[in-house]
Amino acid sequence: MGAQTEAFLTEALFQPIKLGRIELANRMAMAPLTRSRADDDLVPTEMVVEYYRQRASVGLIIAEATQVSETAQGYTNTPGVYTPEQIAAWKTVTDAVHAQGGKIFLQIWHTGRMSHSHFQPDNQAPVAPSAIAANAKTYINGQGYVECSLPRALEASEIPEIVNDFRVAAANAIKAGFDGVEVHGAHGYLLDAFLRDGTNKRTDAYGGSIENRARFLLEVMAAVTAEIGADRVGVRLAPVSPVNDAVESNPQPLFEYVVRELEKLHPVYIHVVEGYTGGPRDNVPFDYEALHRLY
Repeated sequence: MGAQTEAFLTEALFQPIKLGRIELANRMAMAPLTRSRADDDLVPTEMVVEYYRQRASVGLIIAEATQVSETAQGYTNTPGVYTPEQIAAWKTVTDAVHAQGGKIFLQIWHTGRMSHSHFQPDNQAPVAPSAIAANAKTYINGQGYVECSLPRALEASEIPEIVNDFRVAAANAIKAGFDGVEVHGAHGYLLDAFLRDGTNKRTDAYGGSIENRARFLLEVMAAVTAEIGADRVGVRLAPVSPVNDAVESNPQPLFEYVVRELEKLHPVYIHVVEGYTGGPRDNVPFDYEALHRLY
């Protein structure tokens, strides 16, 4: 790369850009990072306010993964966005970011099998597409790292309730002052686990074919975009990341189908994690440009 080209690209990073209905001050974004700084009621604390205030000069902050419901938790002190107290606390965060001229989306998630019964109401089993335990650990205060619990397979009749949890969480995020949301469809969490043939062994309308395995994610995206507008909704995907024991035998056709169907819903962005987070980009060969051509 020549010096002039490099200077041009660097200058372009600092130019404003339109993202849906908002304008970003520059073309840099902060990816979502789990901080585990909520209190025991999963309410963001003053430390969370200051953390995001300090980073508000970036064009777009995508705030940390946040539970859509009581059953969505998988880690200690990760925030929620389903109680009035949580919503009110997030409003102090968004006010702080906006006061600095920043824009902020909230990543909404359900951890699925990446959880432990300790975090579930009445110590129940976490939920997943199939009753297959993750070869992974989570952290519990006072106990340290523990193996994730064996999940139970979601009944098909339960899936609409979780779709609705995402819809309500998106509405709550807007109520809390966020400029939009990012649906977490990556890294072995519930929606991603439904996508992958290594974690989804179902034989109903949510398992088997690529179309069936993608159904849950697409239903969530349809509900969320209908609730708050597609121009305020992004989604995160990680086609070949093995994080959290996420296994897929043939990711290229799967994720090309997913992106093709997402395009019909017109999300404001698709956030693709290339390769292995914390590891090599080419851990599994994958044509990322093929996804770009579809969206």
